[in-house]
This record gives sequence, C-alpha cells and structure tokens, in this order.
Amino acid sequence: MSSADGQSKLLLHVCCGPCATAVIERLRPHSELECFWYNPNIQPKAEYERRLAAMRRVAEAMNIGLIEAERDEQGWEQAVAGYEDAAEGGPRCAICFEYRLRRATQYAAEHGFTHLATSLAVSPHKNIDVINRIGQQIAERWGLTFVAENFRKQGGFERSVQLSQELGLYRQSYCGCRFSRRG
Repeated sequence: MSSADGQSKLLLHVCCGPCATAVIERLRPHSELECFWYNPNIQPKAEYERRLAAMRRVAEAMNIGLIEAERDEQGWEQAVAGYEDAAEGGPRCAICFEYRLRRATQYAAEHGFTHLATSLAVSPHKNIDVINRIGQQIAERWGLTFVAENFRKQGGFERSVQLSQELGLYRQSYCGCRFSRRG
C-alpha cells in the first residue's frame, strides 16, 4: 500500500531526537513519513523522559507525526538477560536493536506502512551492517521493505549535529541502557 500520491508509506523508528533530524530530512521527500518512538532500553527514567522530550521537539519543529509506544522496560530487560556484561557493540546491542525493530515492524504492518527505517543508522557508534541485517530480516517476515541505508553517508551524522544545535536539542553521552553507561 502506498499513499495517495504514490509515495511509500514509511515508519521511521527513532532512537533519539538528534539522530532523527537528518534521517527525517533525507527520507521525507521520498516518503509519507511518520516517526515511531520505542526505546525501552533507555535508563534511568529521567534520561528516557529527557530524550523523549527532545524527540517531541523534533517532531513539532519538523512538523512530522510521532507515535509513542509503551515503554516495556521489563520485556527489554528479559530480552537482554545474560548479556549484561557483554561489550558495547556486541551481542547485547544486537538483541536490543532486534527487540526495538521487531516492535516497530509489527506496528508498521498493523497500520498500513509499506516501509521501515531506523535512525540508529546515522550514529557512528552503531554497527550499520548489524542494524540493516536485523531490520531486513524482521521487515521481510512482516511483508515490509526495510530501508537499509547508511544515513551517515553524505554528511548525515554531521547534519544531525548541526540540526540538533539549531533546535537546541539535548545530545546524550551514552547509548541509553544502563549497561552502556558503565563503560
């Protein structure tokens, strides 16, 4: 299903406001786009709220829809159980990406979206190959197309920093989970 004007209907999983900025800017001309906030990994709760507030600011400033899914922190904790001591960027992160993208894909399929992408793919701190592989596998199971793009290219990350500064956004200093904060 495409939108009335023939553009793809794309759900963008957003990990944070700063990363979302440049990805929205890049995808918007080609898609009917809405953002999906699902990040039960972000801890503590005050940090979660601060990042969500930044994403709300992005949505308002860029005039884009923002869907806020329930947090489900307990489910996330169960998913990564046993990997608490894994190195940052290792198997715990892959499980976390899959957990969040699975929920975004389910929502997309249930609400008529044809495509899925994630703002995780703009961060230089994330493994783009792992993100894209997971995204493609999950989306395929739900009959969706995953936009497996490296949003860092063509100055994507640098643009996200610039837009974040222009909007006065909070930029976090760690991935989000309490395990990444230790490092």
